[in-house]
Amino acid sequence: MRGLVSSRQTLIGAALLLAATVAPDARAADFPVGDERKVEVHGFVSPGFMLTTGNNWFAKSKRGSFEFTEVGINFTVPLTDKLRTGIQLFSRDLGALGNYTPRVDWFYLDYKLEDWLGVRAGRVKIPFGLYNDVADIDAARVPILLPQSVYSLTSRDFLLAQTGGEVYGRVRLGSLGAFEYRLFGGTIFVDPGNQTTSAQPITNVDVPYVVGERAMWETPLEGLRVGGTLEAAKLNLDFIIPPGNPQYPPGPSTLGLRAVIGILSAEYVRDRLLLATEYARSTAQYDSPLLPPQAPIVTESFYAMASYRFASWFTPGLYYSATYATVADRSGRDKSMHDVAATLRFDVNPWWIVKLEGHAISGTAGLDPALNGGTPTTAMTQNWGAFFVKSTVHF
Repeated sequence: MRGLVSSRQTLIGAALLLAATVAPDARAADFPVGDERKVEVHGFVSPGFMLTTGNNWFAKSKRGSFEFTEVGINFTVPLTDKLRTGIQLFSRDLGALGNYTPRVDWFYLDYKLEDWLGVRAGRVKIPFGLYNDVADIDAARVPILLPQSVYSLTSRDFLLAQTGGEVYGRVRLGSLGAFEYRLFGGTIFVDPGNQTTSAQPITNVDVPYVVGERAMWETPLEGLRVGGTLEAAKLNLDFIIPPGNPQYPPGPSTLGLRAVIGILSAEYVRDRLLLATEYARSTAQYDSPLLPPQAPIVTESFYAMASYRFASWFTPGLYYSATYATVADRSGRDKSMHDVAATLRFDVNPWWIVKLEGHAISGTAGLDPALNGGTPTTAMTQNWGAFFVKSTVHF
């Protein structure tokens, strides 16, 4: 069924991978409003370059590509002591995705009654694992690419945020640390006019619901937090199969997806050291007139990551990430992707960052045949590499 979408992983990610509300990533530019309230303004410009061997990834990357840029600006303002509002404008270019089209990334009204209880409503990003809070803020992390087994970069344009509400809070537990929770629910409005890397044009995307929770325990051990995320979503796609497809007749068709994903997370941050690991398992049930009835597909992914800040200007990082497209069958290059990535981060000054990153990859799960001349993932190069450069200016 690879002809319907680029991969099962991309579909599941498209149904569930949503980022969390952006936190300030740098110094604020404050402008007075009235006598007391101030608007905080933050922004970033982040151009990059990518080069791969063997297979194209995200773009026509085997020949080298500069289609790897993000630009954003956000505004937040406290309306009262308990009520805040904010909005972010964002644009990116990632191969065929984005093409510098500006869009409203998120907006919200946030009413915080107490530390243990707050309510947020609007177009809000969904908490997902440890790092979706900063998934689109290059300055807030060491890697250029967060582990793609959990944080799929290609899903962002499609399922950026949910329109709905969230209840959140942080409860102090005395000697036992603290407990942070977020409960959310709503729907997703997706513009089918956004280009995709799939060979089948998508004419309509409908997401009847997305619901979930994230819970984190800040343990008594300083710097250690553990927790989990649980999400459920339903996704309906209308698309067109072009002429010449040997597997399916040309014309309009549909694909439905019900998915549930759970993530276990652990992070340890102490002084200059960061250690993190996450394990995700998802169950997806597909429904299409082109498919016979089938059992749910279970996908597994995980990563382990470390970084150490040797100096204020230099932080290297390393991670191993793995994805299995289906746990029922792990054999074959198209059933998995194993990625060992190493990053060098250089903080040139407080507002300018330069990163270099190399990837040694085995497997082709999640790659797009449309980006690789129609080559099926079973015939793509099994062992290949990728190199990224990114420069970010932020304020």
